[in-house]
Amino acid sequence: MTELSTRPERCVVGATVPHESADLHVTGLALYTDDLVNRHFGTLHAYPVQAPHTHARVTALRTAPALQVPGVVRVLTAADVPGVNDAGVKHDEPLFPDEVMYRGHAVCWVLGESLEAARLGALAVEVEYEPLPSLVTIAEAIAAESFQGARPTLRRGDPEAAWADCAHVFEGEFEFAGQEHFYLETNAALATIDENGQVFVQSSTQHPSETQEIIAHVLGLTNSEVTVQCLRMGGGFGGKEMQPHGYAAIAALGARLTGRPVRLRLTRTQDITMTGKRHGFHSSWKVGFDADGRIQALTGTLTADGGWSLDLSEPVQARALCHIDNAYWIPNIEVHGRISKTHKTSQTAFRGFGGPQGMLVIENILGRCAPALGISARELRRRNLYRSGQTTPYGQPVRHAERLERIWSQVVETGDVERRLVEIEAFNATHEHTKRALAITPVKFGISFNLTAFNQAGALVHVYKDGSVLINHGGTEMGQGLHTKMLQVAATALGLPLTAVRLAPTRTDKVPNTSATAASSGADLNGGAVKNACEQIKGRLAEIAAMRLNVHPDDVRFHDGIVTGLADTDEKIPFADLVHDAYFRRVQLWAAGFYRTSGLHWDAKTMHGSPFKYFAYGVAACEVEVDGFTGAYRQRRVDIVHDVGDSLSPLVDLGQVEGGFVQGAGWLTLEDLRWDTSDRPSRGRLATQAASTYKLPSFSEMPEDFRVTLLEQATEDGVVYGSKAVGEPPLMLGFSVREALREAVAAFGPAGHCVDLGCPSTPEQVFWAIEAARAAGASRQEGHLQDTWRREGGLADIPVGGA
Repeated sequence: MTELSTRPERCVVGATVPHESADLHVTGLALYTDDLVNRHFGTLHAYPVQAPHTHARVTALRTAPALQVPGVVRVLTAADVPGVNDAGVKHDEPLFPDEVMYRGHAVCWVLGESLEAARLGALAVEVEYEPLPSLVTIAEAIAAESFQGARPTLRRGDPEAAWADCAHVFEGEFEFAGQEHFYLETNAALATIDENGQVFVQSSTQHPSETQEIIAHVLGLTNSEVTVQCLRMGGGFGGKEMQPHGYAAIAALGARLTGRPVRLRLTRTQDITMTGKRHGFHSSWKVGFDADGRIQALTGTLTADGGWSLDLSEPVQARALCHIDNAYWIPNIEVHGRISKTHKTSQTAFRGFGGPQGMLVIENILGRCAPALGISARELRRRNLYRSGQTTPYGQPVRHAERLERIWSQVVETGDVERRLVEIEAFNATHEHTKRALAITPVKFGISFNLTAFNQAGALVHVYKDGSVLINHGGTEMGQGLHTKMLQVAATALGLPLTAVRLAPTRTDKVPNTSATAASSGADLNGGAVKNACEQIKGRLAEIAAMRLNVHPDDVRFHDGIVTGLADTDEKIPFADLVHDAYFRRVQLWAAGFYRTSGLHWDAKTMHGSPFKYFAYGVAACEVEVDGFTGAYRQRRVDIVHDVGDSLSPLVDLGQVEGGFVQGAGWLTLEDLRWDTSDRPSRGRLATQAASTYKLPSFSEMPEDFRVTLLEQATEDGVVYGSKAVGEPPLMLGFSVREALREAVAAFGPAGHCVDLGCPSTPEQVFWAIEAARAAGASRQEGHLQDTWRREGGLADIPVGGA
C-alpha cells in the first residue's frame, strides 16, 4: 500500500462534488428501510404494547384477547424467544421484560395483517402491573446511590498540593440536560426468511454487524445465518448505533415464527418515548488559577444519566473524562466518573459521544470564572490553549497543537473581531434593554474509538470485465456523505473518473465484522480499507500494463481512466482495455481490503495511553443580540474556521461543519427534554414527545451571517489522503452561542458579574439570568453585594492557602 496520506497529482478526492444521493433525496426517489415494505407480499406489521408505568413489575400478561381482533396474527412474548431474551451487548436489556424500567417500555409486540389491526390488537392485550418506586432525575439517583457500570478516574499531577499555589480557587456545580436525536427517519426494520431459513433484515442501523449479532443470539442462530443490510438512514446522530438491534430482532423473530415478512416502524411518539437520548450530566468541580489566569488544577466528579441500562454509557463516560480538558492545558487534574441508573430510556450514543459533555464542563467553568478573575473570557481561553510539546491528562501528546493558535488568530482576523467588539461596547452603552456580545470558543476532539479493537474496517472492491467498478465497504450512510467520500477514494486510488465507480448497499455478507459508523471514524477506517483493496487490484493491473508498455510496474500511471508510463510518448491504454486484457490473462480483478488504525494504545483501568489517532481542531466566534424583556435572542453572525486536514470532499465537509454547529447550538440553547418529576401518576412521563413540544433549530435560529472556512495547508499524515474526520467535532463549536449569551446577559448587570446560566439556555433561562444580573446591579448600588456565593454556579473564590 502506498503512503496512506499521499495524493496523486490528479485526483478525485478534494474535488467539490455533490452528495452521491442528492438527486434522489430531493426528488423523493431515495429508498429507506420502510420504503421496501410494498415490495414484499403478505408483510405483517409489528406494534408494541407500551407500559403506562415508569417502574413496575409485570404480574400478568393475557394475549388471547388480542388474537380475537380481526387481522391479528400473533402476539410475540418472551416465551417465543428460541435464543437469548436480550437486545443488548451487556445482557441487561431484556427484549421482553418482566420488569418495566421506564414509561413506554414495550412488554410484548403484536403482529397484524395491517398496522391498524396490530394497533388495535395491542390495545386489546391485557397486562397487570405492580407499580414500584422510581428514580427520574440524576439528583434522585445520586441521593439513592443508584449507579451502574465502571467508575473511572482521570489523574495527572497533584491537585491537592497545587491549591496552595493558586492565586484564585473556585468551586461549583453544573447540571445540564441531554438531547433527542430527532432523526427524520424513525427506527425501522423489515425481516424476511428464505427457503433455507436464512434471515435477511433490512435495518436502519449504524452498526449492521452488531445488529446481526443481536438478531442471531435472540433467534439462537449463528451470525452466518443472519444477513443485515442498510441501504441508507434518514439520520442517525448516534441514535442508531445501539438502539436498532432490538427492533430488528423483533421483526426477525416474527418472520421466523410466521414465515412471512415482518415490518416494524416506530411512530415519532413511539421513537421519542422508547429510544435513548444524549446523556444528561451532573458535575461538581473545583478549579485553581495562577495570578495570570492560567489553570493550575482541576478536580471534580461527572455523573452521567445512564437511564435504565448500560447501553454505551461506559464508553460515553470515558470519552467525557478524556475531553474535560477540551483545548486547554491542565497540569494537575483528578476527575471521577460515574453512571447513574434511572427509570428513563437507556441513554445512548449521540454525536460527540460524551466529548461534548466533558468539554461543556470546562467551557462553563471558564465562562463563569472569567469575570471573577477580571479577565475577558476570550483572553482567558486563549491564554490557556495547548502549546506544542504538551500532553493530555491521559498522557497523549497533542500533535499540531500550534494549529489551535493559528485557527484562533484566523477567526479573529477574518471575523474582524476587534472592530466588532468596539461596536458592541458602544451599542450596549446606548441600549438599556437590548445587549450584544461576541464569544470565541475552541474545539480539540480526539478521533478514533476509545476501544482499540473497533478501529478496523474492511472493503470489497470488484472490477468487472468492462472496466466498471463496484465497491462495498462496512460503513453506513446516514446523510453525512460517507458513500460520496468512498466513491472519491476509490476513483482516486484506481485513477478513474467518478462516473466509473458505483457503490453497493452496506451488507454483512459482503464485509463482515464491521465496526459501527461512529466516532467520526467512518471515512478514516473505511477509506483506508477501500484504498487498500483498490491498490491490490491496481498493483496486479500495473504488472500487465508494464509488459505492454515495456516499463517497470512502478512507472505505470493510472489517471482519468487512462493507463500509461512516465514518458509522453508512452501508449495511452484505456482502463477498460487493460482490464479486458488482464481478465484473459486470468488476473484477479477483485480484492478484499482491510485497514487497522496504527499507533493506538489505551488502558481503560488507569485511563492512560494514546486512544486517538489525531485531534481535530476548530474555533467559532458567535455574536448574539438579547432582548432584556423576553430573553429572546438571535445570532447576528458566526465565523468558523475548522480543521479537516486535506478535505476528501469539501462540499460535504462544509455541510457537516454547518450542520454540526447548528445541532450543537440546538442542544445548548433550544432542545429542552422534560420528564414529569412530580408524584402524580404521570411521574416519569416524557412531556416533550413531538416537534410541537420539543423545540428543534429551524431557519429562524440560523445565524443571519454564517461564515465557515476549512483550514488550509492542514495535511494530516497517516490518514487516508491526508484528511481529518468531520462528523462530530463541529458540534462543539456551538459552545460559542451559549457563551455569547452568557456575556450578553452579563452586560445587563454590573461589571464583574458572573452569570449563572441554565442549560439548555432557552429564552426562559436567559430571561431569569438577566433578572439576576439586574438584581446584582441593584444590590451593588445599594452596597449589599456579597463577596462569596455558591451554586451551579455558585462559585466561591477561596483565599490562597485556605478553603
